[in-house]
Amino acid sequence: DKFLKLDAAAHEALQIFQVDKHPSHMGIGRAKEGFSVFGIMNKCVTPMGRRLLRNWFLRPILDLENLNNRLNVVSLYSSIISRNYNLNLLLSKLIAFNRIKISFFLSSEELMVSLCETLKSMKDVPHLLKSVCSLLHVNKIFEVGISENLREHMECLNVDIVAKASSCLTAELAYVYELVIGVIDVNRRKEKGYETLVKEGFCDELDELRQIYEELPEFLEEVSLLELKQLPHLCKEKFSPCIVISMCQRYLMCFFEEQPDEITQSKIQDLEFSFSDADGETKRFFYRTPKTRELDSLLGDIYHKVLDMERAIIRDLVLRVLTFSTQLHKAVNFVSELDWHVLQEMTVDTFIPNDTKILDEGRIHIITGPNYSGKSIYIKQVALIVFLSHIGSFVPADAATVGLTDRIFCAMGGKLMTAQQSTFMIDLHQVGMMLRQATSRSLCLLDEFGKGTLTEDGIGLLGGTIKHFANLDVPPKVLVCTHLTELFNESCLPKSEKINFYTMSVLRPDENSINVEDIIFLYRLVPGHAALSYGLHCALLAGVPDEVINRATLILDAIENNKNVERLCNEKISAKDQQYKVLLSRLKKKNCS
Repeated sequence: DKFLKLDAAAHEALQIFQVDKHPSHMGIGRAKEGFSVFGIMNKCVTPMGRRLLRNWFLRPILDLENLNNRLNVVSLYSSIISRNYNLNLLLSKLIAFNRIKISFFLSSEELMVSLCETLKSMKDVPHLLKSVCSLLHVNKIFEVGISENLREHMECLNVDIVAKASSCLTAELAYVYELVIGVIDVNRRKEKGYETLVKEGFCDELDELRQIYEELPEFLEEVSLLELKQLPHLCKEKFSPCIVISMCQRYLMCFFEEQPDEITQSKIQDLEFSFSDADGETKRFFYRTPKTRELDSLLGDIYHKVLDMERAIIRDLVLRVLTFSTQLHKAVNFVSELDWHVLQEMTVDTFIPNDTKILDEGRIHIITGPNYSGKSIYIKQVALIVFLSHIGSFVPADAATVGLTDRIFCAMGGKLMTAQQSTFMIDLHQVGMMLRQATSRSLCLLDEFGKGTLTEDGIGLLGGTIKHFANLDVPPKVLVCTHLTELFNESCLPKSEKINFYTMSVLRPDENSINVEDIIFLYRLVPGHAALSYGLHCALLAGVPDEVINRATLILDAIENNKNVERLCNEKISAKDQQYKVLLSRLKKKNCS
């Protein structure tokens, strides 16, 4: 009872969402939002804003106070705040905040697993810092950046956005920022060229380890020179042996091109072969020596010692930040509400607006008119305006008064490729659901219902459906598009004050004009009904060849005047007919008795 309900058929018919799968044949890659109402309105720059907007689209609400509050905030944000302050730039820096936020609200076991995953690269900590900094800037805008005139305007609109900002963007955010900035140096990784984030001077033991690691290349070069003094015959080689750190973080002596000879092996005791590889055309042989074993014992894996200590410090930092998770959660939810925009005008200059007025009387509108005249677009327009008004959005209209609607039903000829039913059967299912579940607060759309079967059956089904709604004390709001002009006959559909007839107007030079090129669609909804569909004109607009249209014109004229349809002739058919006539005349001359 708290939400406007739309089923899958209504979502598809109104194109609320449309998922475009990734074009990869292997199905690799994410799907994306296609051309849809959500795709048009989704201008969010944060994942939190996108999720919130999607939730609002999935669950349009019926709470009038909440809807009016959303409209007031949108009015204020779109007309004033967004022009004076670049909130989008600040909000865009929150784009990675959600990945860290996820770990704030888990159980203790899940939290430690999440922390381990998060801290593998330690890339999320700078994002956390940028996010909190952006939240503080947003808070500053609402604290000191709003003029007195703007505050008075917000009071007139009864908008509590400033009060909400002060309650959500609290002083604890500044403390979190100072806490993080006191530990993290976001530029250190770029300067040093390896995974390091903790600020210099924060931990003396860590600083000492990092200094040893950063000076390690020069130190190993000095140790290599001392070792080579024991091997003077190798010093003249193009590639002298040296001590290096292997990928497994062990210290090894490297010999180039060939393995050490007997003289070298006699000079270095306990020489132990480890492995060999090739760097381009240069072969390398790695050995363990007494000196490398001494380095293993003295220094060990210095790089991972640095990483382990940094991760321990950052783990402690994150646990301290977790104590402010409630405040961070409130702040993120607040900025999520800022990160959505009203529907922009995305129409061409030739767009023709149409008014809609559905009051207590005449709640059933039957719309006739030619193909291509805009009937389906019109009823979709009405349904979308109703839908958008229930998410608290502005709507594409000069003015709108929309009553609370509990459900939108659509029977618009949609065909799902995966559905094991015909289009007509799907429509019957949707109409049956309307008849059983629609209330006086529902909106029902029927587009060409009854066309998928025999004309007589379609007329009977549509007429019976409309009559059922008309017999209700307070029927739902019903919009019907149809070409079944037999409904104008009172024997099929009795007159009722609850039924109004409309048509899409068409301009013709005169009533007797038969030239399809002279017809102009005005796309304007007017009272009345249309008896012609102008199918030939639509065929011409669709590029159907002239000979087909000319033949269709002859057949249509013959049917309207109760004449026989003449056979379509060409030279080959005429020659064949002539042969048959000659044979027939010969048969008549012969005496068959």
